[in-house]
Amino acid sequence: MSGAKSTLGTMILSLGAITIIAGALLAGVAEATSEPIAEANKQKQVDAIKAVATAQFDNDPAAAAVTIAELSDDKGHNVIVFPLINGEELTGAAVESYTPNAFSGFFTIMVGFDVDGNITGYEVVKHEETAGLGAKMQDWFRDPSGHRNVIGMNPGVNNMTVSKDGGEVDAITAATISSRAFLDAIDRAYKGYNQYKASNN
Repeated sequence: MSGAKSTLGTMILSLGAITIIAGALLAGVAEATSEPIAEANKQKQVDAIKAVATAQFDNDPAAAAVTIAELSDDKGHNVIVFPLINGEELTGAAVESYTPNAFSGFFTIMVGFDVDGNITGYEVVKHEETAGLGAKMQDWFRDPSGHRNVIGMNPGVNNMTVSKDGGEVDAITAATISSRAFLDAIDRAYKGYNQYKASNN
């Protein structure tokens, strides 16, 4: 009986030691990878800014970033304006936006605007949509076929909802919910840009 107790005690001690070691190893891996992941995300953000910014600028948009608190949610999703400034003049912005209305949850896009609010480009930054749909979003809304292309449109002038809802934009085939969500993210980006301009005049 005492041998059984001894064996049980040894097993508990061993299990405890293994748990402590495993926890320490996981913490070490998390610490070692957190910085490279943060750097990779930052670089992805910078690349998206460059991809959508067509206006001339000589500032560092990432360093001048402004989060629009009124458009953020309680899950950590933000609308961030990256102003494009040439000399001392605002020439446009890249705006990171999100939507909570996607078919599979949230997704994030970067939208470029000129000084008048016309869309100069967009990049899908992160999504959880059905495999292949992210790629479709990336290409569909810049395709000149039909009424797909949003580049050059202005959310303050154009009805940027899907044609099924009476708008001017053709939805992705068999993906109306995701298309509505994409346009919702663009609208949120436009609102963020306008709020930035109103606060920095």
